[in-house]
Amino acid sequence: MTSDEKEIHELVNNWMAASKTGDTATLLRLMSDDVIFMVPGHEPFGKEAFVRAFKDMKGVSIEGTSDIQELQVLGDWAWMRNRLRMTMTPPKGEPKQHSGYTLTVLRKKDGHWVVSRDANLLMPT
Repeated sequence: MTSDEKEIHELVNNWMAASKTGDTATLLRLMSDDVIFMVPGHEPFGKEAFVRAFKDMKGVSIEGTSDIQELQVLGDWAWMRNRLRMTMTPPKGEPKQHSGYTLTVLRKKDGHWVVSRDANLLMPT
């Protein structure tokens, strides 16, 4: 595994940990300013909408696993196909499980990898 591939694996681990703890500041550092997210049933959205949606989930317990299926580094750009399994539990509700794939485009910015585009195809299981 190359050093870039190791850094991208670390980015994914940091993203998962920050999602679990509700650490918005870390998540923001892991994405480009012009990031675009695509999820089923919604128009593509950027950083501000991501933050609003994440803050709306305050109090929701998030547990998950990531299994990177493919990862290609092409200079200062990379793409990754990742299998996610997530369980989200509201404060007074039942756990909801989602799983599926993501296709993520990453870019090296100031020497660090960040998420630039992300197509998230998680569905309830």
